[in-house]
Amino acid sequence: MAMDRFFFSILSLHMVLGFAILTRAAPKGALITFLPGFNAKPPQNLYYYYVESERNPSEDPVVLWLNGGPGCSSMDGFIYEHGKTQGSLPTLHLNQYSWSKVSSIIYLDSPVGVGMSYSKDTRVYVTSDLEVASHTHKFLLEWFKAFPEFISNPFYIAGESYAGVFIPTLASEIVKGIPATESLMKHQNVMEFVCLTWLLLQELGYMVGNGITDEKFDENALIPFVHGMGLISDEIFEVEADAACGGNYHYNSSKSCETILNKVSDVLNGLNVYDILEPCFHYPGKEEDSNGNKSLPSSFKQLGKTDRPLPVRKRMFGRAWPFRAPVRDGPVPLWPELISNFHVACTNDRVASAWLNDENVRKAIHAAAESDIGQWELCCDRLSYNHDAGSMIPYHKNLTTHGFRVLIFSGDHDMCVPYTGSQAWTRSLGYKIVHEWRPWRSSSNQVAGYIQGYDNNLTFLTIKGAGHTVPEYKPREALEFYSRWLNGRPI
Repeated sequence: MAMDRFFFSILSLHMVLGFAILTRAAPKGALITFLPGFNAKPPQNLYYYYVESERNPSEDPVVLWLNGGPGCSSMDGFIYEHGKTQGSLPTLHLNQYSWSKVSSIIYLDSPVGVGMSYSKDTRVYVTSDLEVASHTHKFLLEWFKAFPEFISNPFYIAGESYAGVFIPTLASEIVKGIPATESLMKHQNVMEFVCLTWLLLQELGYMVGNGITDEKFDENALIPFVHGMGLISDEIFEVEADAACGGNYHYNSSKSCETILNKVSDVLNGLNVYDILEPCFHYPGKEEDSNGNKSLPSSFKQLGKTDRPLPVRKRMFGRAWPFRAPVRDGPVPLWPELISNFHVACTNDRVASAWLNDENVRKAIHAAAESDIGQWELCCDRLSYNHDAGSMIPYHKNLTTHGFRVLIFSGDHDMCVPYTGSQAWTRSLGYKIVHEWRPWRSSSNQVAGYIQGYDNNLTFLTIKGAGHTVPEYKPREALEFYSRWLNGRPI
């Protein structure tokens, strides 16, 4: 593999700017040793893995990829979904359906504390939607300052699962983060001025796969979805669930509703929550319990329920769902106490874990040593996370009316964030349908899913037979709709 196509880096920042360490020489002046009004060393270290387009990196789009959780590493996307290398140990092989065939991709471990991103001051692991959006926005400004040759390239944001929150909040930060002209003129740093202006003038877009959007839509989608998929009977759905819960499975305090939802949970137990067609992987030698590889917790009915008043959420969706980003009332412990043997339900992450925890690999990709920051985990439990952005529907409505081109895509066999919820909330925006529901076809002329186009450049698309992480289950079809959408061609 041509190593000059990869840049691995740590970007450090503290609300403002930072430095980059690259496999090639960093741009002159990239190391910032002094920030006016800030006398401490920047404590946050954001890790990213950048892959240049295999086609024409000087002109192809640059895409920022974000995995969900919150707490899951974007190296998941690289190794298991659409990265340049995939396979099994001891070696990895080239992925013929890599999204780098048509675009350059920045895989960012965010927020700090996830994947290879870290801080010695673990108090920064207490974070929130809005803080993550602010930090990621600053990361982008720093990245394009370090790589100004890509400023003129089209730029898009993509991700899945809890990135359904990360992406609209980041896009909104880009829109509102452009200072007034008077403020821009005060910038003494020419590259910062250029980057801010670029973010204003670019034709921007984003795509979200099986993304968290709105508690009511997301949580009310599960029961109708599992009924439609033949996982619960008509009696359970119509006679029991609908009668007891009245179609509302979100914050329903009815005892009879709680009883039937526990029954549904028991019926679904053992299924792979991320793809109901796939087997549920169990770690060899690991004692199974209700918190291990059980596909749905008995408390799934409490998704969104809080330990404290809103906006803190008790349970988060994501690649790790039903992984819980814990709410901590006391101090966050230091590194030794943070290391855990947490595994994502039904998911085999041994290849990525073995590769990214190899000392030689970590040196090669410029990641901090395990002795310094702990093991890489697919999804960690280090974060104390505050869901303070609320529903994403107002964000999507605002962004689509501000010129963003948006693709909402869903694997139609995902039980984690069912496509029915995404289909319902996109419809709820009230936009005019400009392309009625129809099948879309792969290059082999097979029906690959279904699509509906709305006014304001909003598109909803399903991928037939795919699970929560669409490119992992349907790599050929994923590359096809991705490349068509990026190029502005009909899917």
